[in-house]
Amino acid sequence: MVFDSRSGAEFKRIKLGTGAGGILMQPDGSRAYVACSPDNYVAVIDLKTLEIIGRIEAGREPDGLAWATRR
Repeated sequence: MVFDSRSGAEFKRIKLGTGAGGILMQPDGSRAYVACSPDNYVAVIDLKTLEIIGRIEAGREPDGLAWATRR
């Protein structure tokens, strides 16, 4: 579910399957990545349209998400 930060009211529901684990936002705020643990994939959500724009097959039960940078 997506909520309005001012009112706290539900703004939109995004159908992601049977459950969601970790959520990670892209640093520029354009996308969110949601671990759909029971369904074994990570959903890619466009934060401007609030639509699913991709899916990453992640193997068995993805959960926590994090950014990794090369130094």
